[in-house]
Amino acid sequence: MSDQQRALNDLERELTLLARHYVSARKPRDGQTLDRSAYVLLTRLEADEPLTLKQLAETFRVDVSTINRQVAAMLRNGLVERIPDPEGGMARKFRPTPHGLERLAADRDHSRAGTRRVVADWPEDHVEELVALLSRFNRSVENLEGVSWPRPADGRPSGGGSGGRATGQEGG
Repeated sequence: MSDQQRALNDLERELTLLARHYVSARKPRDGQTLDRSAYVLLTRLEADEPLTLKQLAETFRVDVSTINRQVAAMLRNGLVERIPDPEGGMARKFRPTPHGLERLAADRDHSRAGTRRVVADWPEDHVEELVALLSRFNRSVENLEGVSWPRPADGRPSGGGSGGRATGQEGG
């Protein structure tokens, strides 16, 4: 087996473990109230302008019926709201409600606290290196899929702000 093949095998195993650990960590626990799909959808809607069901389905590469069920549950729970297309299109768009952003922020704080415990004994430059490598990996996947995830202009992860666009304020 070549060094490259061994490295790819190791990478695949570590990504499998990362996915397992992350999915396990995203199960609702004390202090967390959102299921995984609501967390990810709210994170995407918080990052940019409101989106239609079709745009959300394209973003997540799933069928519109799947997104429709997930968004319908979020509507019932007051996490998102349906709004007219600000550009005058026929399709309705969805954006997070203040309640949805509050719950997302609370769950994100809980998630970050868990991550903080995992890397507590890591030097800061190792954490920054991991962020840079994961960002590069994710952008490579996005380039292959032709769908990008909006990120703040400074390259730092989003989620610390007020969810600007959903409340009509700039920033986020």
